[in-house]
Amino acid sequence: MTLDPSDPASAKAALRKALRAARREHVAALDPRIKALLFLRPPAALSALVPEGTVIGLYAAIGDEAPTIAYARHFQEAGHSVAMPWFAARGAPMEFRHWASPDIEALLEPGPYGAAQPLADAAPLVPDVLFVPLVGFTADGMRLGQGGGHYDRWLEKYPHVPAIGMAWDSQLAENLPTEAHDRPLAAVVTPTRLYGPF
Repeated sequence: MTLDPSDPASAKAALRKALRAARREHVAALDPRIKALLFLRPPAALSALVPEGTVIGLYAAIGDEAPTIAYARHFQEAGHSVAMPWFAARGAPMEFRHWASPDIEALLEPGPYGAAQPLADAAPLVPDVLFVPLVGFTADGMRLGQGGGHYDRWLEKYPHVPAIGMAWDSQLAENLPTEAHDRPLAAVVTPTRLYGPF
């Protein structure tokens, strides 16, 4: 695919389309028995980025995104609080609220963008470590998100919080167009390897 480096926004849109298709094909080809064994717990090498007692931000996967439910169980059992994105309405800034249950159906409701989110009366939390979804990533930690900018804006507000990408191996890109607001990830976890910590 030929990308125009002078127009990163258009290049990103074209890449999102191609990478989403590759991800969809990759996930559809996985044996369900193998898929059930993936993303069960974070790699031990990430422990330096996840100190004891910290608040862990996780997302509720939509469609073919890398799943996070087993990570939520792992971190809750290890004594961490888990927070998930929460939106008051479409167009509202992304916040994080406490998710006290490792069961995907419990204490969650549909959010304005189609993802499950904590109930409105859940306590607000600010993650100390944030696991983020992505459409594509590079081996040196650059991320291509969904295009809404929610995570970019949140991370700009909390620049000290390390962001860790979760992805399928098929989402690795040789390079990605970048803009001024794009921030490298601290690490990326796939089913076969850990990229970073950077």
